Amino acid sequence: MKFHKDMLLLYAVTDRKWTGRQSLEEQIEDALKGGATLIQLREKNLTEEELIVEAKKIKEICHSYHVPLIINDNVKTALLSGADGVHVGKEDMPVSEIRKQVPKDFIIGATAKTVEQAKKAEQDGADYLGVGAVFPSPTKQNAIRITGDQLKEICSSVSVPAVAIGGITRQNIEKLAGGNIAGAAVVSGIFAARDIQKETVLLKKKIREVLSL
Repeated sequence: MKFHKDMLLLYAVTDRKWTGRQSLEEQIEDALKGGATLIQLREKNLTEEELIVEAKKIKEICHSYHVPLIINDNVKTALLSGADGVHVGKEDMPVSEIRKQVPKDFIIGATAKTVEQAKKAEQDGADYLGVGAVFPSPTKQNAIRITGDQLKEICSSVSVPAVAIGGITRQNIEKLAGGNIAGAAVVSGIFAARDIQKETVLLKKKIREVLSL
């Protein structure tokens, strides 16, 4: 699936801790029904084999809504499952190395917490950046925080689009106005909601208002 920045508007990142009443697949489908524009499968406790099986199922769901599936960290799983791309942090395989191993349209996202990291990721071939944490995050409680000014500085330092990430909800997204972001990556703000589809609809509307779309 060819990448374009509109895919970043509402970037939903999974977290299995909120499954129970629904399976992860059901939660993802509700997020897609609500208008999520990209799904990132983030799994820390599955074996590689289990992750590939899971990713294949979720890819089919995502593609039925014409939405790309990105795998967190694991390039091999992304390729073997037929996912559309991978998102990596600075502790993962370098973007430059990934770019040598993947098809031309394979999407690569990279985390950036500084201007230097952002410029390096762009230079190495990243399609987009994830910048944060912009708010305290229940998902990554030890995540390094950045200010609104830092967010704007990082996003403005590169030509590739960027999403803000970290503790973003419908209630605080307005604070990111003027940050030069293409969208928001959201975990608990979507998947911890009682009604995921409804919350996704409302959150997407709010993001459009913040970005003046």
